[in-house]
Amino acid sequence: MIGSSLKISVAFLAFFALSIMVVSIPNTGVRSVLCNSGTFTGGDPFTVSLDYVLKELQSATPTVKNYDFYNISPYPNAFAYGHASCNQNLSTSDCTTCLEAAKNNMLGSCQMRIGGRSVLNDCTIRYEQYPFDD
Repeated sequence: MIGSSLKISVAFLAFFALSIMVVSIPNTGVRSVLCNSGTFTGGDPFTVSLDYVLKELQSATPTVKNYDFYNISPYPNAFAYGHASCNQNLSTSDCTTCLEAAKNNMLGSCQMRIGGRSVLNDCTIRYEQYPFDD
């Protein structure tokens, strides 16, 4: 009898522990997308700088404290500046997922623009051709 009571108790505790685990996914609902009115062309050196900045934002932001990261491209002939942040309650992988969605929304709306910003419910990403503070 004691053995079955112990099994029931363990089963109950396991069920209870699993039922209180929180599983979250990033809220990638778009709040706003803003684009700089200036443009660049495909052969412009800014293309390389922008690619560098966006890749760094996506790879570094989920790994830094408070998910808040600023950067600048290392190419002096056409600097690009960037900032990205995620809701601190997200997991690292959820921050990565959210930033990917934010980047895709921004680039889809701000094609060939020298600046863009995408604000989702759980993350934001921004780039410009000039330094900025959010």
